[in-house]
Amino acid sequence: MEFEFTEKQNKFRAFVHNFAENEIRPRADAIDKEDRFPWDIIKKAGEIGLLGMTAPKEYGGIGVDTISFALAIEEISRVSGSLGLTVEAHNSLAVGHIYNRGTEEQKRKYVVPLAKGEKIGAWALTEPTAGSDAGGMQTTAVPDKDAWVLNGTKLFITSGDVADPVVVMAVTDKTKKAKGISAFIVEKNTPGLSFGKEEDKLGLRGSRTVEVILDSCRVPKENMLDAEGMGFIGAMETLYRGRVAIAAMAVGIAQGAFEEALKYSVKREQFGKPICNFQAVQWMLADMATKIDAARLLVYRAAYLEDTGKKFAKEASMAKLFASETAMEATQNAIQILGGYGYTDEYPVERFLRDIKLCEIGEGTSEVQRLIISREILREVGK
Repeated sequence: MEFEFTEKQNKFRAFVHNFAENEIRPRADAIDKEDRFPWDIIKKAGEIGLLGMTAPKEYGGIGVDTISFALAIEEISRVSGSLGLTVEAHNSLAVGHIYNRGTEEQKRKYVVPLAKGEKIGAWALTEPTAGSDAGGMQTTAVPDKDAWVLNGTKLFITSGDVADPVVVMAVTDKTKKAKGISAFIVEKNTPGLSFGKEEDKLGLRGSRTVEVILDSCRVPKENMLDAEGMGFIGAMETLYRGRVAIAAMAVGIAQGAFEEALKYSVKREQFGKPICNFQAVQWMLADMATKIDAARLLVYRAAYLEDTGKKFAKEASMAKLFASETAMEATQNAIQILGGYGYTDEYPVERFLRDIKLCEIGEGTSEVQRLIISREILREVGK
């Protein structure tokens, strides 16, 4: 069993670390406070390949392994959860789904510009009445000559209104339930595609989260992604991969909060000595460091299993569940260590706390992860 990164992985991590420190950190607080999508940073990320991490070179990407992808998301999220989410959703969900399930023509047409950073991609599964129960979606797709006509509303879509294209899941056969769901690539200029309100979120305020509205939206038949009825399976596979990245995002946010708490505890003095000398603070730091490392190892294990072609659904859920809940605890402890200052926007720990909550909800809630883990455990013993 190896616990060392390869030289290539270490170099890539250092590369992303420098980008995050030099390009994102100086702007992270302003991006949050202004709730503004940082197009300039996203374009720079595209120029250096960070929007093409999940696509190989022949399709415009840089084709890093899953461990390297997780390292990159962690490094970005360590300074800005908003940027971490934007880069994660683009790579894992939009690019990932098209690359893994698309035809050669679809890959050439859509993955290449997405991977090169020329465009941002979005992925639309959730609906007002279909969240964890994705099989209960109401958006429909009806064939009409050379097109599919889509009708419905998608909710909480990351980068929805800045994306081109949006991958949309819709029901093509109501009688087949989940097996009657198909996926479609919808270009931004498609008639009938529009966007509703931008959500005013608790955290991750530099990322876009909007409604995607489909009103008699005509999508060419060749834009169906995969075969008819395979949309749900493709979506679930995409979510398995996405959960590894979301877990890495949670680790990054937790690490960022820990670093701020540690730095503050060394400088802040009370009763004539730095507060890091008090056992209460030391134990909080020890718990934070230990649990963050444990979460990180769960992420790396799931990433390794994905890279080696082994089953990883259970391990991805374990990583996401533990990392997100660990990060919630870590950000709360960071605020506690900073005391009153932690409750203000003078330090970024309050932003980390607001940002991390999404990791317990997005791409499958903690409750759903427990269902998946228990299901897989029981399946292993034949129950």
